[in-house]
Amino acid sequence: MQAIQNIAIFASGEGTNAEHLIRRFNQAGSPLRVALVVYNRPQAAVVRRAQALGVPAVLCSRRDFEDRTHMMQLLHGHGISFIALCGFLLLLPPYLVQAFPGRIVNIHPSLLPLHSGKGMYGIKVHEDVLHCGDGETGITIHLIDEQYDRGRILLQARCPVLPDDTAESLARRVHQLEYEHYADTIARLAEQLPTGGSPTPEQKP
Repeated sequence: MQAIQNIAIFASGEGTNAEHLIRRFNQAGSPLRVALVVYNRPQAAVVRRAQALGVPAVLCSRRDFEDRTHMMQLLHGHGISFIALCGFLLLLPPYLVQAFPGRIVNIHPSLLPLHSGKGMYGIKVHEDVLHCGDGETGITIHLIDEQYDRGRILLQARCPVLPDDTAESLARRVHQLEYEHYADTIARLAEQLPTGGSPTPEQKP
């Protein structure tokens, strides 16, 4: 019987992608399971979505993320072997990237390397796409490294930018691509990785 791999979702905001992943993976027979949601903003709506679906949600501040022992104990305690970022706005500390090599994936609402970097998230990305007059946009799903919006690209999906688009209408079209592709990409990546739990809190990168 295939071992279940536990996923932690890191999110900062509304949590629609997080909810989609939970509903997809937390079903009987799935080899993946969202076991934890970590959020860094007290007002983030993702906490309500997670709790409604029976997934524990833990608030972790920037200071918490700087505390290696605290974070590794939290992740180890939930048996986490894979991390999915869903609109998470903090840059992950190097120790975390090194502790989960090839096991942290992010989704960005543009065709990287376009419209990327610190401060480029959410509706700001779509406003920038329109400001630049791009004819198409889309999503990029990628592994993360120690810089914003970098790391090996796993998948890009595209959609047109229409003449009458607003940032909001463009966001809705891009969200549909996210729902269509993020869970499938995570599942394919997880299939390629050896199963096993998270590093122990004492493990050094």
